[in-house]
Amino acid sequence: MKHGKGLTFVGDSRVQKYDKPKLNRDYSEFPGRTEEFYPDFLLKEWMAGAVFLIGFLCLTVAHPAPLERMADPTDTGYIPLPDWYFLFLYQILKYTYASGPFNVVGAIIIPGIAFGALLLAPWLDGKKERHWKKRPVATGMMLIAVGIIFYTTWESVAYHDWEQQNQQGQIVFSNLDAEDPVFNDLIRTNCTSCHGGELAGGSGPNLIEPDLQPEMVEAFVRSGSGEMPAFEGQLTDEEITAISEYVAGLELTSKDEASNVEESAE
Repeated sequence: MKHGKGLTFVGDSRVQKYDKPKLNRDYSEFPGRTEEFYPDFLLKEWMAGAVFLIGFLCLTVAHPAPLERMADPTDTGYIPLPDWYFLFLYQILKYTYASGPFNVVGAIIIPGIAFGALLLAPWLDGKKERHWKKRPVATGMMLIAVGIIFYTTWESVAYHDWEQQNQQGQIVFSNLDAEDPVFNDLIRTNCTSCHGGELAGGSGPNLIEPDLQPEMVEAFVRSGSGEMPAFEGQLTDEEITAISEYVAGLELTSKDEASNVEESAE
């Protein structure tokens, strides 16, 4: 055991107390060394993360995500739209050789090549030069990628039908009774794929807001009009009459009076 003046012990344990020396704050005396991970570096990361999290929470409270009506798999007229950072991939899937029978090209092969090039970048460009003008491979790949992403994102935004996008997901309160056999057996099978799951409009027009008469609806169902097919011969006279009377009786209501509130408001 050490004896002498200047020794400090921890309690009665006789364990010698010592202070762990910290790096000099300007780090100039320690070439190649930076600040300590804990607590210096980690504390700054925590502070930056806390500021970002608080700002993000304030943004979500001020501008909550808009809710749309309940998803309906029978509504094939609904056009989904991804978030803005995936719009370039969404646009690529619209091209001739990246959609339809070539869907695997746009969904797997093209993104796979892009991510593969990103993974191989350290081996494709192993130069020690840091200036971008002296690294043509890395710079060229980055400029091409940024150009493709920028153009496809712009094209997706420019050619999208935003008016239909804003209307197709709106929650509409009406007297539509989804439990009615006419709706379940006839309308859901033959009408909702174009007119929307609640007949509020899709690729076909809204059937709730207009004041439609049974005779007018029956004429459209029998003979069709424009892109709407004719159902005479596919449905019986009784079925066409039932559909016409059901659609003609639809109207907008308040939330408290709506029959479709359980499907659209939850």
